[in-house]
Amino acid sequence: MKVEDSRYLNDKRDLMKKLLRSLERDFPYVSVLGTDVRGKQYQVMTTGISVNDSRWSERGFVLRIHDGRGYFEFSFNQMGNQSVEEIVKYVKRKLSAFRKSMNEKSLDASEVSMFEEEESKLCFNDEVVILPGSLSAGEIIDRLSSFKDRAHELSNEVINVMALMENVQVSKLFISSRKELSQSYIWSQGYLYVVARRNKKTKYSMKGFSGLKGLEVLDEMEAFVGKVVENARLLLSAERIDPGEYDVICSPDVAGLIAHEAFGHGVEMDMFVKGRAKAVEYLGKQVASELVTMHDGAAGVREVSSYAFDDEGSLAKDTVIIEKGILKRGISDLISASVLGTEPTGNGKRESFERKAYARMTNTYFSPGKDDLKDMIESIDYGFLLEDYYSGMEDPKNWGIQCVIAYGREINKGQFTGRIVSPVMMTGYVPSLLKSISMVSGDFKLSGTGACGKGHKEFAKVSAGGPYIKAKARLG
Repeated sequence: MKVEDSRYLNDKRDLMKKLLRSLERDFPYVSVLGTDVRGKQYQVMTTGISVNDSRWSERGFVLRIHDGRGYFEFSFNQMGNQSVEEIVKYVKRKLSAFRKSMNEKSLDASEVSMFEEEESKLCFNDEVVILPGSLSAGEIIDRLSSFKDRAHELSNEVINVMALMENVQVSKLFISSRKELSQSYIWSQGYLYVVARRNKKTKYSMKGFSGLKGLEVLDEMEAFVGKVVENARLLLSAERIDPGEYDVICSPDVAGLIAHEAFGHGVEMDMFVKGRAKAVEYLGKQVASELVTMHDGAAGVREVSSYAFDDEGSLAKDTVIIEKGILKRGISDLISASVLGTEPTGNGKRESFERKAYARMTNTYFSPGKDDLKDMIESIDYGFLLEDYYSGMEDPKNWGIQCVIAYGREINKGQFTGRIVSPVMMTGYVPSLLKSISMVSGDFKLSGTGACGKGHKEFAKVSAGGPYIKAKARLG
């Protein structure tokens, strides 16, 4: 079913244009972004139930201008005829005071040339199978409660269960002198979280579900309740791994984590501008196996970070970052592209209308290959199949990577032994890890249940994934 436009933004469209016209008399570039994001989160646990507004909910506007020397931004959450006039006066007063202060203090602000926009008009309304409003809050809670009850019925070792589902509708309207863009889409995510205890040992298993979907995500969750319980109980018998270097097969989730941490943050081009990324030294050079091709983009696939245009009015793209092992390019916001003399890639994203736009990942993934998973397993003399993860961390300046993997399945002479190790720490130097990739499966899967920070803040929705990949990795 079709996702409808935001009535609020449609009602404010003429006022946004009025603000634009009022400021264009004095400034060579003016744009206004309107955002209306709303959603609900439903959670059922063994110990209780909650229904809350989504943390991603927001409603407001971002005004961006270029005064001939640089870009300036102002954000506000109300717009009426009177407030438009007040905003115009406020902007002019603030800019005049800023330039006067800079001159008095003999300070020289870095100039950023104005990016020339292309004419564009777009109206995008996505579709989902089941709109969020099709079920009441009570009906959704009943479905989630049935998942919780089923998990407890499957094993008396299960001591706690959480079933969570969140729907978010994103509506945005971008207007400048040469562009008028609107989009409305829905993304949903769900979690099944099972805690099991045997004697004095406690472990948990989690499964995430996500996509440009509506309430159909509930059906996906229902089908996996038994598997999540099985994995939680399996981890109760897990052992510690002996530290060392091993042949490994990374599941699509783990491959996505590597893509995100290894060459996602490292190629955000605002880091090129600030001199904080080693990747800039390796453009056009081999950084991975010839089997590796890696993408980022809102246009290449359908997941939680797929959209028609970013928060700066740049149209979505599918950017090939690594092509057959060669580092080709990074991902950028509009201002970084202006400074570097490159084209923006549609990666200018904001945590909310109150925040600055940064170069951010969207959907980051390795392309599938031609190998069969069965052949990959049989090719390993001794090693592990790594599945699921807890967290990841990268150092874009020195290309170190650290991933906390949920568990590994031991492989000996091409066969699973039944031994499970957990948790597993994977560390290494990014090019060494990627150059060791020797097989890539034809499978492909994305996951978008998490969020990504810029340092310790500025969270944004992202997805990551890919095929199964065989590599050599340091585990501990």
